[in-house]
Amino acid sequence: MPLDNPDNRVLEPAPTSPERSQMSDQAFKSEFLRTMQARGYIHQITHPVELDEAATGGVITAYIGFDATASSLHVGHLIQIMMLRRLQQAGHKPIVLMGGGTTKVGDPTDKDGQRPLLTHEQIQGNIATIKGTFQRFLTFGDGPTDAIMVDNDEWLSKFGYVEFLRNYGVHFTVNRMLAFDSVKARLEREQPMTFLEFNYMLMQSVDFLELERKYGCVLQMGGSDQWGNIVNGVELIRRVDAKPSFGLTTPLLSTASGQKMGKTVGGAVWLNADMRSPYDYWQFWRNTEDADVGRFMRLFTDMPLDEIARYAALQGAEINEAKKVLANAATTLLHGAEAAATAEAASRAAFEQGQVSADLPTHEVAAAELKAGIVLAALAADAGLASSRGEARRLAQGGGLKVNDKAETDGNRLITAADLADGVVKLGAGKKKIVLVKPI
Repeated sequence: MPLDNPDNRVLEPAPTSPERSQMSDQAFKSEFLRTMQARGYIHQITHPVELDEAATGGVITAYIGFDATASSLHVGHLIQIMMLRRLQQAGHKPIVLMGGGTTKVGDPTDKDGQRPLLTHEQIQGNIATIKGTFQRFLTFGDGPTDAIMVDNDEWLSKFGYVEFLRNYGVHFTVNRMLAFDSVKARLEREQPMTFLEFNYMLMQSVDFLELERKYGCVLQMGGSDQWGNIVNGVELIRRVDAKPSFGLTTPLLSTASGQKMGKTVGGAVWLNADMRSPYDYWQFWRNTEDADVGRFMRLFTDMPLDEIARYAALQGAEINEAKKVLANAATTLLHGAEAAATAEAASRAAFEQGQVSADLPTHEVAAAELKAGIVLAALAADAGLASSRGEARRLAQGGGLKVNDKAETDGNRLITAADLADGVVKLGAGKKKIVLVKPI
C-alpha cells in the first residue's frame, strides 16, 4: 500500500526521555497496565500516558511477532505469550503475528551470525506445529476481544523490490539504523551483517503499519532487545497515518544466577510436548532457583498476587513446596491439569520413593549396542544428563551420577544389558534429574 509521503520524510532518532525509562513508579489507571506493572512485565513504554488512556477508554488491539525458525517455540518465548494472555484477560484483543515472511530474512537481534535460511515449505510447516501452543493460552474467534493469528507473508511476499524501497525505504536513514543496538553490537564485534538482515527492521515496521490499517492495531509488544524495531514502527504509523500507536517492552529475562531463561544442559526448553515431555517441563519449573520463585509465579502463572507473596516468603526446605506449586501451575497452563498431576506423581515416585514410573523421560538405545556395552559418561551425555562426556565424568567423580539409584563414580564404566531392571536402566544426575534408558 503506497504511503502518502510527498516530502520524503525520514524517521528521526527515537526519544530517549522518560518515555523509554522504566515504569516502576508510574501510576496507571487501566487494568491492563496495572496488571502488567504489578506482575513485572513492563520495562519501557513509548507513550505511557496515552496508552493508559487508550486502554482505559475501550478495547485496544495489540500484537507480538513470532518467527517460525523451529517447529516449536521455547520457554524464552513464554513471557511474550503471557503478555498476550494478560492483554486478553484485561478485555483487549491480541494478534499473534507469525513471521512467515520475516523468517525468510532472519532477525539479527542478539545474534553473531545469520540464521540458517529456511524454505517456504519449512517455515509453513513450523507455523502449523506452533499454532497449538497459542490455543492453550488464548481464546481465538471472531469476537471483539478474541485473538486472531496472522502471517506477515501475506503482505511481505507480495511487495516488489522497487515498490518496497520506494514506499518504505524513504522513511529510514542508514545513520539511524546503524545506531540501533542490534546492528551496532554486531559491527563492534566485527561480525558480518548481511544486507538481507539489515532489512529486517524495515519489515517489522511495515508489519505494524499493515496491522494498524487492517485490524486497528495500536500496540506492539516485545522484549527490550526489540525496542529499536518497535519504536520504528510506532513512529512510522504516527508520521504517515497520523494515528496513535504505542510500543511496550519487557525486561530481558534471566535467572537469579544470571543464566539465560530457558537454557538447560539438555538444550532449549521446548513448548511442544513431542519435543519436551510434560514431565521434563514440570521438572524445569521444579528446579527454579529459590530467588526466582515469586517472580516466575507472577510472570508465568495466573496465581493471585497475594498468594504468590506468601509462597515467595518461604525459606529453607519450605521453598521446595512452592517450587512444586509453580511447576504445577505452569505445566497446567501449557499441558493441562492432568499432565501436571501425572508429572508431579512421577517425580514423587522417582525422587521420594525411589520407584520407576512410566511417565519418566526415556532415552532409547539399540539393544545390540547395550548388549555390547555403552560408556556411562557417553550415555549420560546423550541422554541429556550432562552437556558433554567430560562433564559427565566430572559429575561421576563427585558422586553425582547414579545407576539404578546407586552412585557410580567411574564415568568410564560400561552400562550393559546386565544393568537392566524391569526392562530399563535408571540413570540419575544430582538430586533432580532421572532418565530411563530403554533398549529397542
